[in-house]
Amino acid sequence: MGQIREIVFDCRTPSKLANFWAGMLDGYAVRPYDEEEIERLASLGFTIETDPTVMVDGPGATLCFQNVDGRRYDNNRVHLDISVENRAEEVERIKELGAEVVRVLPTYTVMKDPEGNQFCLVDVATIEEEVVAAAE
Repeated sequence: MGQIREIVFDCRTPSKLANFWAGMLDGYAVRPYDEEEIERLASLGFTIETDPTVMVDGPGATLCFQNVDGRRYDNNRVHLDISVENRAEEVERIKELGAEVVRVLPTYTVMKDPEGNQFCLVDVATIEEEVVAAAE
């Protein structure tokens, strides 16, 4: 059986998008750069800001943000559902990080990150109700 190792986002600016998601998700942070990695990037003509692959680590799967030349970034075919305690507060907080609201529905809000990748904020209470209903 397989296990999810990483969730990979193809994007224009990996460092910007990685910082957005690290700021949005509880317990996640951009993987620190040690001196050796900074030197390796420099030898390839990159800096931390222009790194073509940036990792975000946290309590779940690692998020990987990678620049892919020639890729169209119109719409993602897979999205993340993020559970939140207070959806209204989280929507406002995440908008300050650079996201925008696509639409608001009774139990979730569809949003876009700064590069247009869609994700949903889902009320924890809704998830708990669905689990109870499924168990009955």
